[in-house]
Amino acid sequence: MGTAIQRSTVADLPSLLPLLRGYSTFYRTPARDEDLLRMAEAFCGDSPDGLQLLARTEDGTLVGYATVLWSWDTTSGTRLAVMEDLFVTEAVRGEGVGRALLEACASTARERGCTALAWETAPDNDVAQRLYDATGAERSTWLGYRLALG
Repeated sequence: MGTAIQRSTVADLPSLLPLLRGYSTFYRTPARDEDLLRMAEAFCGDSPDGLQLLARTEDGTLVGYATVLWSWDTTSGTRLAVMEDLFVTEAVRGEGVGRALLEACASTARERGCTALAWETAPDNDVAQRLYDATGAERSTWLGYRLALG
């Protein structure tokens, strides 16, 4: 399947929302549509926070997205890209869309001067782990924590 990868724009938000909702539902989180759209809009254009890359089929259908955040790696003192999200619609999983998005994230991070691309996934997300293991990336031994501040 031919997949085109491009940066998101404000015009993409209506077609991106169902994928954002799909990601949120997959991880059983109660994100509100308004919050998802506000977040996605923050990544449009030349955001200092990061960007969203979109995957479209040849007919223009949006079938996946990835969110990349810009950060620093204090263990090396170098720029770090963090792939916060990678989501592909169920209809095209296994057809190379996830790999194309991951490669586009890595390429964009390199262009920005990042020395690494980092990400995490749920321990039970076997489909994503198969993709990630196939890239040659090293599994981290770090544990993730999250403190709710609300």
